[in-house]
Amino acid sequence: MKHLIYILLFGIALNINAQNQLVIPPTIDNANINLTLQNGTHSFFNGQSTATMGANGNILGPTLILHKNSNVNINVTNNLGQPTTIHWHGLHISASNDGGPHTVIQPNTTWNPQFTVMNNASTMWYHPHLDEFTDEHVSKGLAGMIIIKDTEEAALNLPRTYGIDDIPVIIQTKDFDANYQIVNHSNSDDTVMVNATVNPQTDVPAQVVRLRLLNGSSQRVFNFGFSGNKTFYQIATDGGLKETPLVLTRLQLAPGERSEILVDLSGMQGQTLQLMSYAAEFSNGIYGATNPGMGAFMQLTNYNPNPLNGSNFNILQLNVVAQTASPITSIPNSLVTLTPLLESNSDQSRTLTLRPVTGGSQQLNGDFTINDVSLDMNTINITIPLNNTEIWTISNNSAISHPFHIHDIQYYIIEYNGSTTIPSYLQGWKDTVLVPSGQGSVKVITKFEDFADDTIPYMYHCHMLNHEDGGMMGQFVVIDSTADTNDAIIQNGFYLFPNPSNNIYMTVSLHNKNEKITAYAIINTLGQIVNYHKIHENEISNIYSFPVFEYSAGTYHIKLFTEKNIYTKKFLIK
Repeated sequence: MKHLIYILLFGIALNINAQNQLVIPPTIDNANINLTLQNGTHSFFNGQSTATMGANGNILGPTLILHKNSNVNINVTNNLGQPTTIHWHGLHISASNDGGPHTVIQPNTTWNPQFTVMNNASTMWYHPHLDEFTDEHVSKGLAGMIIIKDTEEAALNLPRTYGIDDIPVIIQTKDFDANYQIVNHSNSDDTVMVNATVNPQTDVPAQVVRLRLLNGSSQRVFNFGFSGNKTFYQIATDGGLKETPLVLTRLQLAPGERSEILVDLSGMQGQTLQLMSYAAEFSNGIYGATNPGMGAFMQLTNYNPNPLNGSNFNILQLNVVAQTASPITSIPNSLVTLTPLLESNSDQSRTLTLRPVTGGSQQLNGDFTINDVSLDMNTINITIPLNNTEIWTISNNSAISHPFHIHDIQYYIIEYNGSTTIPSYLQGWKDTVLVPSGQGSVKVITKFEDFADDTIPYMYHCHMLNHEDGGMMGQFVVIDSTADTNDAIIQNGFYLFPNPSNNIYMTVSLHNKNEKITAYAIINTLGQIVNYHKIHENEISNIYSFPVFEYSAGTYHIKLFTEKNIYTKKFLIK
């Protein structure tokens, strides 16, 4: 028997059967963008109303079409009745426009980020990033896709008719309670949806079709493939187009990751094809596998029973219909030329170690740290000089794989689990990568250029939102040391800027680049130590930022400890 369901999405009522018509979010293609964050309701299940959040509608948000080198002006109005933020995931923009947890949009206020689009053609997304509330807001539906266009992509023979042969595919899994309300921080996410549509289907023409895949789930990893093991072509990673299309039958995407794929449906008119997740092929230690930890003895509360875990399941049904008037019928041989950063040009190497707070068989049910610390919103974990090229090694000393995301930049993966042979689907510009469990590691190279801010930090974190909300996140600032050193090189070996200061943070930078700061102390005029901080061994550098916003106006001394020396300098807080 067919069940009739009514869905109200973006103000459009749809009368659909149990196999539900995929909703295509509307677009905004304009330099001036207005987003209103609002509460709403949505009918995921027949006759049941679920409380949701959305932008310009009840759930999800419009797809934003941005153009490289254009100037964008966005007004984000918060009508949720509670604080939130909006982070532009993947965009290379200033920290003040990034929308991290420090840029809170209070209820009934409007945030106005303005920036120039600097990224190449790619698929990005936007979502809340409020400290401890990211999972709740994203799970309730507050997220949307960003499509960036540029002239290089426009010159290629690719599908780009939005909603026809260029389809946004925002995949999420959710858990619902007995009253059909969304449960956040849940390990029982047994309902799959695309664009907020459960059991979706969509018509696609019998030609080459482009799917923009976004894993917008809180925790679940997908192993994408098509029914019948039909081949497809990966043409883009997080940061944009690859050099050549990559022929695949499987594509793994963790939360936060995006990929663009082409599937050739020529000659298939009248047939159906299922986009699936082949999770039965996952090894242990992945959220989505039969065992989310390294072995069956490691239990995750409420993870099982769940029909999705360790099973193959459908995500989206494609119904192949007649070709369009101007079909794309071939796969290009080449795409764009990429220029990876050279390891020989690296200025700094760092190691970030992911570790559970609780060891043993119960570690999956606890929180996780980065370099043995949880997020402290008042602590800058890493200070990076502007234009530094850096190599970061993310080492996973836990029993579950973690998707690791860095704000501000795109990076190249140069080692994967100790090997310089990088899985082909991970080759290209990335901003999120799944770090394998059980002593797995990923080494990346990137350059921190264009934007410096000694007031607002960027973030790096696990993109399993439950872990992020639990403190698996750190902060870094990018500092232009040449802009604030009118204090000159002082006789005892380091810069201190800005001095005097009325900023949130001050920065110390050793004149000797080979010497590293291991700890510092702040001392008042009475000789009392008002703060002492030992820097984690994996965050030691010759430059460091420290908070001063909690100190009263007056004169202080900072005492720097290095491996060999102790330096002291006086500074003033206005």
